[in-house]
This record gives sequence, C-alpha cells and structure tokens, in this order.
Amino acid sequence: MGDAGEGLIDAEDRFQQWVAEREQQKQRKGVASADPERERKLNSLRLAKAELERQRAVTQSPIRQKQIAQALADLEAAISEHTAAK
Repeated sequence: MGDAGEGLIDAEDRFQQWVAEREQQKQRKGVASADPERERKLNSLRLAKAELERQRAVTQSPIRQKQIAQALADLEAAISEHTAAK
C-alpha cells in the first residue's frame, strides 16, 4: 500500500514542477492566463492522467488494465477538448 502513496506523491511532485515551469514561462512572456478555471481543470486532468499511467505500470490484472486504458482514452479526449478550445 505504501508504494501507491509514493507513486501519487511522485506524480504530485512532477505536476507541481510542471506548474512552476509554466508560471515561469508566463512571467517571461508577461502573459497571464485568460481563464484560470480552465487552466485549473486542464491541470487536474493532466494530474489524473499521470496517476492512471502510474497505475497502469504496476497493475497486473487484465481487467483493470482494460479499465485504465479506457479511462486514459477518456482523459486524453478531455485534455484535447480543453486544449483545442483555446
């Protein structure tokens, strides 16, 4: 059970690092996000995707693998929808 928590912490660390890099890029460009709620939603989707990818890497059950693959496809579609709407 401890491994699952460590994976989530790693995903959160990567996400926080990504957010910090994005903020630095925005500051360099002098551009603020036009829609912070949309950015929050997109960041949430990306974090969920990272967690599912971590789960897929450690899951051995074929049934769970299939569930994760479907969830990842749904998340990728939602991410594409949010990025295309810019």
